[in-house]
Amino acid sequence: MKTTVNYLMPIIASVLVTVACGNSTSRHSEEQIQEINEQAQFPDSVKPTETTRFDFENYTAGQLPDDWSEYYTGSGGTEWKVTEDNGNKVLAQLYSDNPNNHFNIVVNKDITAKDMVLTVRLKGVTGNHDQGGGFVWRFTDKNNYYVVRANPLENNVVLYKVENGKRTDLPLVGKGRTYGVDVPPMGNRWHTLKLIVKDDVFTVLLEDKELFKVQDKTFTKASKVGFWTKADAVTYFDDFEIQRFK
Repeated sequence: MKTTVNYLMPIIASVLVTVACGNSTSRHSEEQIQEINEQAQFPDSVKPTETTRFDFENYTAGQLPDDWSEYYTGSGGTEWKVTEDNGNKVLAQLYSDNPNNHFNIVVNKDITAKDMVLTVRLKGVTGNHDQGGGFVWRFTDKNNYYVVRANPLENNVVLYKVENGKRTDLPLVGKGRTYGVDVPPMGNRWHTLKLIVKDDVFTVLLEDKELFKVQDKTFTKASKVGFWTKADAVTYFDDFEIQRFK
């Protein structure tokens, strides 16, 4: 199953939300929010320079494909492999005995991108400390990158930066630092996560519904893309699509 990119982004309501005491805030005027929306849109005349898709069917089960590299931080291990899911091949993180301070990462060796649309189907299978996962992009090394993940244990979607090994959730445009957004109960079903990256604006969608935007300038160069899970989360990824733009 593939998801078609919708280039006409919804307009964020021109509302400023005061964030609860104790959280740092990110306030924007109506004009700033409108400008951020415009920045996040790809003009109709812009076409993908290249689209790459992975359904993992041509890879050997039980192995990490040669064109992918795995990393982790924290104590424990990581085990990214192609596995079978009801007769369908998926890329999975299978190591299930990690502590809560552990991050699992896998990136494609051959793809480098700055502005792009990423789409994937993901399923959180198990995990006591954490579940689910999501995208990494602008990946410099295992200690420096962006990540957005959907977590069925918490039923929320959060976008972070990991800088020098420290993970920090980023404020949402027009809302401030809310620790992402809550979503309906996810369970251990398949869900479609999408990310639109345009310069320093990142738009996150779940089931093709826009959840939020984040604006951040920490990592600006074209870099690797891939997947991320935390702690003991066993997660399946399938139908990964990368659309790169000039």
